[in-house]
Amino acid sequence: MADAARSALDSFEIITTSGILLWSKKYASVNPNIVNSFISDVLIEERMQPGSDGKWYKKDSYTLKWTSSNDFGLIFIAVYQSLLQLTWIDELLDTVKKLFTTLYGEQLKKPHTSTIECHFDGYFENRMRDLEKKAGGPRPIASDVDGRSTTPTTDKGQWDAPPPPPPMPSIMKSHPKPTTPAPVGSLAKPVTPEIARPISPAPGSASHLLSVNKRPVRGSRGRRGHASATYPSSGEEVSPARNEKGKKSGKNTKKMRRWDADGNAEEEGPDTVLDYSAPNANSTDEEAERGRDGTRKVDYIDQKEWGSKTSKGEFVLKDLDMEVSAILKEPDRKDTNESGSGGGLGAFSFFRNFVGGKVLTKADLEKPLAAMLDQLLRKNVAREAALQVCDSVGKSLIGQKTGSFQSIEVPVRAALEAALRKILTPTNSLDLLREIQTKRSGRRPYVISIVGVNGVGKSTNLSKICFFLLQNKYKVLVAACDTFRSGAVEQLRVHVRNLKELTEREGGVVELYEKGYGKDAANIAKDAVAHGETEGYDVVLIDTAGRRHNDQRLMSSLEKFAKFANPDKILMVGEALVGTDSVLQARNFNAAFGSDRSLDGFIISKCDTVGDMIGTLISMVFATGIPVLFLGVGQNYQDLRTLNISWAVKLLMS
Repeated sequence: MADAARSALDSFEIITTSGILLWSKKYASVNPNIVNSFISDVLIEERMQPGSDGKWYKKDSYTLKWTSSNDFGLIFIAVYQSLLQLTWIDELLDTVKKLFTTLYGEQLKKPHTSTIECHFDGYFENRMRDLEKKAGGPRPIASDVDGRSTTPTTDKGQWDAPPPPPPMPSIMKSHPKPTTPAPVGSLAKPVTPEIARPISPAPGSASHLLSVNKRPVRGSRGRRGHASATYPSSGEEVSPARNEKGKKSGKNTKKMRRWDADGNAEEEGPDTVLDYSAPNANSTDEEAERGRDGTRKVDYIDQKEWGSKTSKGEFVLKDLDMEVSAILKEPDRKDTNESGSGGGLGAFSFFRNFVGGKVLTKADLEKPLAAMLDQLLRKNVAREAALQVCDSVGKSLIGQKTGSFQSIEVPVRAALEAALRKILTPTNSLDLLREIQTKRSGRRPYVISIVGVNGVGKSTNLSKICFFLLQNKYKVLVAACDTFRSGAVEQLRVHVRNLKELTEREGGVVELYEKGYGKDAANIAKDAVAHGETEGYDVVLIDTAGRRHNDQRLMSSLEKFAKFANPDKILMVGEALVGTDSVLQARNFNAAFGSDRSLDGFIISKCDTVGDMIGTLISMVFATGIPVLFLGVGQNYQDLRTLNISWAVKLLMS
């Protein structure tokens, strides 16, 4: 998609109203006279071309569109070929304007600014790629004999083809259809039958077809022995099983039952196997390679989508998309800055009535701090943590004198930002790759253990971390130490199989260490570490069973686990969805490993589901002093990010 974008846009420039070029991006050679003519005709002489309404400017074969920022004295100009109809240019101009002024506003406010230090290329490329992808590519404009541009007709052009008809509801489907391939890099998890893998067919049947749904239909009460009958959704009647003499078979074998998307139950034969993680014994070599369910191999994931290579060749996660999204979703504060009303925290409205040069007292801050507390609670911050933040803000403001012409909003916002940053800023290094590299000098592998309550996504985030390590060509051993939950081992088996396929091109190695169910998890973890040391693995990732943080019997086994496995890092997975209970969860897990050991970091999962209500980050870090190492932002292997503290603080204060 980046190549398509490069061929569509020729140039993008950011200049000051005095004519100084601050930043530019060129994808094709454009004569400088094109932009110079625009500056002369439109900006200086204020001459608009007929029919343009001040929205565009044409010169030779180029079209120019622009927008301006009066607050910073900037003009944003996009140049592209007039033959192309780029519907996303206006949105590109608006978002680039917002991003640039937000990221470099402090530098732009300095007097006599002619140059700024910026690294805007990555932001611009990502935003343009997203808009181009959403628009579906550039739309060419055909010219008639008179030279006037016309859009392609729907019967000839591919750009205005009518959309495909919507799919029929599941209750109306009457014929089997081919299996829908799994999305790129998607994680193995139970999903609805509409997008799930089909149930394994009986030997000899077509493996690529879905089984026909059968629904019970109530029959006539007057017919004895036929109170109900089962009919397939395709309309073909199912006859009862009969023996060789034509009589109904008296043997009634117990069958498994499952429910479809409509809540209808259907029974499956006793030979149906539900374990998709192992190859079918009756399948061909090609089917075994593709998976017993007939699905295609997992598609390759581009590293640029979720990280980048450093000068040392290390692959590091990015948080650029999250920062950009936060800036674009942030409400414009133009009116706030100019008139002092609207926007910002509700607490700030109390301060705007104060006169400059006032020494703040406890009574002055009582109502604003109460409003600030309500703001943090609405952002899903636990009450205990929110009270502590407000208390620290109040103490830092009491006795402080505001400037003569300074709004009280400025010191209050600064005090709140400082309090939130102090909580989220780690006190030690979070460079996981450096720690692993240092550990490689010895024989023992670097051991990471994942713990947490039930259902927060421990196995899912373990597989994401594994995928991240495989990008750095590490040899990783995944230890299945959840010997309690049904399907836990099979889930990791599927993850390892997918990760092997995804990293064939990268050179990383991943294997699964499993001992089945019902065994002692601490001993399995100890054996896995010993196996990893013998076989020369760089990293051992240990999956554990989920447990309630308030169940002392389950939590007590973690101390034995820590002594046997002796992990280098113990990471707890916490949900962004959880509220006040996050404080107790973090404290109980942090104290469960004995007096000599504690948690080393948090992974906050499901951050893509809560919007700006990310208070769990503050709550869990406040309760323990343990930093946030990773954020889970989706259901794919590449949906793992590092924490951007500025991004988090902006969302909490929005």
